Amino acid sequence: MDPLRNQLTDPGVARLLAAFERLRLLDREVPAQVVAVFLYVASHDKCHKQAIEEDLGMTTASASRNTDWLSDTHRLNKKGLGLIIKEVDPTNKRRQQLRLSAKGKRLIQQIKDDLYE
Repeated sequence: MDPLRNQLTDPGVARLLAAFERLRLLDREVPAQVVAVFLYVASHDKCHKQAIEEDLGMTTASASRNTDWLSDTHRLNKKGLGLIIKEVDPTNKRRQQLRLSAKGKRLIQQIKDDLYE
């Protein structure tokens, strides 16, 4: 019988996998776009949704869907992940400003710990 191959060959990539698995604990089928938007908000605190659209090459609908998934309320009134807070930009009422929630800050710190410790 052929033994199962599971020998670790790259500890750096294993740390990246552990960090990604933290996100999958919240939703086992989280799409890559949602992960990208979360990491973008974590690295660009108080960014505009339009910046995500431009920098990540997303449509308005896609950026809205992904930020909804990351906020408290997902589509069709389903519970979101609660990782970001969406609020009206006080300097331009037509724009949404995005920042990490306390839960999102804890998660990003855990991810950084996985990657860098």
